[in-house]
Amino acid sequence: MSNKISSVRGMNDLLPPESAKWHFFESRCRAVLARHGYAEIRTPVVESTALFARGIGEATDIVEKEMYTFLDRGDRSLTMRPEMTASCARAYVEHSLHMREPVTRWFYIAPMFRYERMQTGRYRQFWQVGAEAYGIAEPTIDAEQIAMLHALYLELGVPGLSVSVNSVGAGDDRPRYRQALVDYLSPHRAALCADCQRRLETNPLRILDCKVPTCKTIIAGAPSILDHLGAESRGHFEAVQAALAVLGVPFHVDPSAVRGLDYYTGTVFELVSSSSELGTQNVLAGGGRYDTLIERFGGPAIPAVGWALGIERAILTIPGDAATLAGGPVLYIAALGKAARLEAMRLAAAVRATGAWVEIEHREVGMKAQFKRADKLGARFTLAIGDDELGSGRGQIRDMRGGQQTELALADIATVIARLTAA
Repeated sequence: MSNKISSVRGMNDLLPPESAKWHFFESRCRAVLARHGYAEIRTPVVESTALFARGIGEATDIVEKEMYTFLDRGDRSLTMRPEMTASCARAYVEHSLHMREPVTRWFYIAPMFRYERMQTGRYRQFWQVGAEAYGIAEPTIDAEQIAMLHALYLELGVPGLSVSVNSVGAGDDRPRYRQALVDYLSPHRAALCADCQRRLETNPLRILDCKVPTCKTIIAGAPSILDHLGAESRGHFEAVQAALAVLGVPFHVDPSAVRGLDYYTGTVFELVSSSSELGTQNVLAGGGRYDTLIERFGGPAIPAVGWALGIERAILTIPGDAATLAGGPVLYIAALGKAARLEAMRLAAAVRATGAWVEIEHREVGMKAQFKRADKLGARFTLAIGDDELGSGRGQIRDMRGGQQTELALADIATVIARLTAA
């Protein structure tokens, strides 16, 4: 009988060297976000279920079908966060950030949880990077966030990037368009898929996102939301497009892009890649404006805009081998005998104190096996220590790239490695 326990389906392990590619991507994200003035926020994985029902919308697929929800020992309904914007908005209100500063910019790198059908680069525990900006109503911040996303993926060398933008309107725009859409779709009800027949009653804008072929054919003739925007929403959207043109971001207007969450108002956008690694799930990131979300949680009227991207999906598009990104140790010290291994430990500690990655062999294995291990790890330099080196206090550093050897006093190893790596 096997006692093996496997991971929960859809919640995967991340092992080296693949984790190096994640670290590379996350470090690039942090650098780009820092350049734009975003600081990191971390919120609890578990929140009150009411937070997501109120924030995301009770009629959304996420709340209706995909959340991991449970009762705790106090019979409180709790949910593992399926997305982060509602959590950030809750934190913004709870800690009265509007009283501290007029503008708040946050970013996060965190896991989310949704019980949904798994797709390429999307699992039931999945990681997101996101940005949230509060307190700026001007359309230029919308464009800046889109440009920030586009610049990030350009730096990463991701192929075939395109940006689609739309506006879902604000104030009376959305109810007016909703009614026009319902009027158009109602005669086609019987031809819609089961999900869209339900959405027609609860969240008709989500029908525009449906990928079922019969629904897509019907949607093609639907009225455009852009024809139902009021003067203020139209002016805002035109200003976003003008700012994107100034920033040199290529984009196209897509009236069918509505995003899947109820809290969006005004601008929405998506970044898409033509990378073959993504299959049909080619959206890399998406976001938009949500100017009423803070009020939903009991806060003041604070404008807000943000985006999120899935790390698993992003990793699929990044050129380069994970093992190459992982790199290797600067120094591998091969030692023969107990006394030599103790000296290797002392020398390794001295070099590690300078910030360098050093590997040593703790097991009793021969020199041949140790050098084979050094080669597999991709060590830049190797040092062998045996009785002769212990007696003389000197050794030979070997450059594994060029084959050159450098003699040194073992006591000077940290200084020598620093000089060789700087050369």
